[in-house]
Amino acid sequence: MKLAEALIERADLKMKIKQITERMKTNVVVQEGDEPSENVLELLKIHESMIERLELFVVKINRTNNDTVMDNGLTLAEAIAKRDCFKLGTSTLRAIHEASLGNFLNRYSRSEIKYVKTIDMKNIQKDIELGSKKYREIDIMIQEWNWKTDLI
Repeated sequence: MKLAEALIERADLKMKIKQITERMKTNVVVQEGDEPSENVLELLKIHESMIERLELFVVKINRTNNDTVMDNGLTLAEAIAKRDCFKLGTSTLRAIHEASLGNFLNRYSRSEIKYVKTIDMKNIQKDIELGSKKYREIDIMIQEWNWKTDLI
């Protein structure tokens, strides 16, 4: 099994676990005299087996990410950490950029309080574009390695 397939399976398991949790919640209490449409204890057994399977996938995926070294010398785990940090940094810059736009639109007349930007938004925009580019580049590399790496 390829790492990418394991990642898809992990995501599918997480979704199924969430769905079965909802099914249990809707059947745990019923109106007096009614029967639940599904047996919660049976669903709970299925839920537990899914969680055990999920744990195995997570361990194998993490082990594979730690042991797989890409052509650039980074492990997949290191590349994922870099990608996540690019995403976080870029989303912060986007939030700053959006905040810089907000107060300028709320001024109705010249007599109202005037707001001014405290930083150069051109540089922020350039940093957003650079961070987005770095994120895309490393994400493409990670996806490539996910499809060519066997799950440990």
